[in-house]
Amino acid sequence: MLLFREKIPADWLPKVKANLGAVLVDHAHLERKAATTAITLEKHRSLFGRVHELNAIAIEELQHFERVLRLLAKRGVAFGQPFKSPWISGLMGSVRHGNNHEQVIDHLVCSALVEGRSCEKFQVLERELRALDPELAGFYGSLVESEGNHYATYLLMARHLDEAETDRRLDWYLDLEARLMRIPNPLPMLH
Repeated sequence: MLLFREKIPADWLPKVKANLGAVLVDHAHLERKAATTAITLEKHRSLFGRVHELNAIAIEELQHFERVLRLLAKRGVAFGQPFKSPWISGLMGSVRHGNNHEQVIDHLVCSALVEGRSCEKFQVLERELRALDPELAGFYGSLVESEGNHYATYLLMARHLDEAETDRRLDWYLDLEARLMRIPNPLPMLH
């Protein structure tokens, strides 16, 4: 797992536990966006040989999206508008443009970080929701492995393209990610 340079903020878990419906809506949008990300990466010539892996991620993310939608329906929570995540916007907004090679590596590294944080947070939710909401705890626990696999797949894809540049950018992004984690976010969101 990634060696994140900043811990999950102390106020994140209480905010999530007090707003599970809103967090599930946010989670649904994140799964939809994750599927879109995998498909978007397929447009890059340097990843044409990885289309099957990217499709597999997209399909799995859409399956997760459907599972979250079913949970929302079961709980009587309406699917609503997404909130913009300052953390994700900060990561994705720093992807370099103009040089396709650099852009692809940055996009893959950012995607790996998102999946890695999801894996970490889902482990926390599995543990911390057991007494409050066993069904939701089990749901989050069931996603941990696939999030970890997506993290590893994206990072390996980037390293396959250019290991030295990926390691440089990963170091840079881990610093950025730590700064972004320290920015207060009053909204109940996964990220």
